[in-house]
Amino acid sequence: MLIHPQFDPVAIRLGPLAIHWYGLMYLLGFLLFLWLGKKRLRGLRRPGWDGKFLDDLLFYGVLGVVLGGRLGEVLFYHPGYYLAHPLEIFAVWQGGMSFHGGFLGVLAAMALFARKRKLQWLPLMDFVAPLVPLGLGAGRIGNFINAELWGRPATVPWAMVFPNVDNIPRHPSQLYEFALEGVALFALLWLYSARPRPVGAVSGLFLAGYGSFRFLAEFTRNPDDGIFGLMTFGISMGQWLSLPMVLAGAGVMVWAYHRKPNE
Repeated sequence: MLIHPQFDPVAIRLGPLAIHWYGLMYLLGFLLFLWLGKKRLRGLRRPGWDGKFLDDLLFYGVLGVVLGGRLGEVLFYHPGYYLAHPLEIFAVWQGGMSFHGGFLGVLAAMALFARKRKLQWLPLMDFVAPLVPLGLGAGRIGNFINAELWGRPATVPWAMVFPNVDNIPRHPSQLYEFALEGVALFALLWLYSARPRPVGAVSGLFLAGYGSFRFLAEFTRNPDDGIFGLMTFGISMGQWLSLPMVLAGAGVMVWAYHRKPNE
């Protein structure tokens, strides 16, 4: 049995300024996006797709992640709490970001970016998708440092006690999600997108891959507090939100491989 180290959530203190590990993990995710994007751009020959293009793309993506992720957390998981404590909606440094909300926010942000640049939206999403998973993995490390989103009770040798919760050994589900949604999904998408694919296929694989990995990981993750817990058929809110991703991703991949050239 392991015990969570109970990290100080504040990484650096500079007088009244506190820099949280959670925020640093998001910063790491954004830096990884730029690094991977520059590597991928070297293999593309598209006019205007350069370093400045990537910086602007990241700016739109950050807005989508932060605004969508926080609103998703508020609306999907804890509407009652934030209705009673509205000012805490803005305390993003304390943690609490919904992937599914952030995903919808990024879709909207990329649509705005594509419209501004007069680009096709789906090829843009195919470019973005492989750059995202390592940032998701960094976010899960932030969850682990904050000792939040802990797992269900477990008897496996690596079960971990989270003293901020109770003395029950639990799955370190944050690390499972880091391995699946971060490392495994990145490897899958990076290798798959290294060769030319039909438009939409990479985006479809991201949807199906993330949805599947998240659905599986949720079996070890303690159901989120708030008004939900386990829902119909004994599955969680995160699983219900992931199922449409799996179905949509599979549908997009089928469409991508069977579409006519002029569609």
